[in-house]
Amino acid sequence: MNHVPTAVAEFLAGKRFAVAGVSRSGQQPANAVLRKLRDCGFDVVAINPHANQLEGSACYPDLASVPGVVDGLVVVTHPDVAAELVRQAAARGVRQIWFHRSFGGGSVSDAALQACAELGIRPIVGGCPLMYCQPVDVAHRCFRWWLGRTGRIPV
Repeated sequence: MNHVPTAVAEFLAGKRFAVAGVSRSGQQPANAVLRKLRDCGFDVVAINPHANQLEGSACYPDLASVPGVVDGLVVVTHPDVAAELVRQAAARGVRQIWFHRSFGGGSVSDAALQACAELGIRPIVGGCPLMYCQPVDVAHRCFRWWLGRTGRIPV
């Protein structure tokens, strides 16, 4: 359970992340991802085209609007917008993208994966940072175990 896949370790070696899909309600998985990354000491910004502030911090409508360097993007949106987020990331020079997915289809799409391949981005597909950022809660330890057994997270 302590093994961290290389792609995950490389992603989490970044210092500043954008999380796309953070909700105004505060009840979506993207909000939990943003809070956990922030609580673990990362600099994290929210991406939501319909808000100026979320989770107590500035929120940006797209990646182009985020000031400064962004080391990685966590996509926790509907899969229909994932390919556009990949293109935005590539335009910013962001080469690390993590597509959230647990039991359903998640945030990844075939179009997003094709865009990653075309743009030289190696994506992480499946799971989420909450399965790896210490301390990992019991629920995410269980998710990591189950999703690992079913091949739905990086190995």
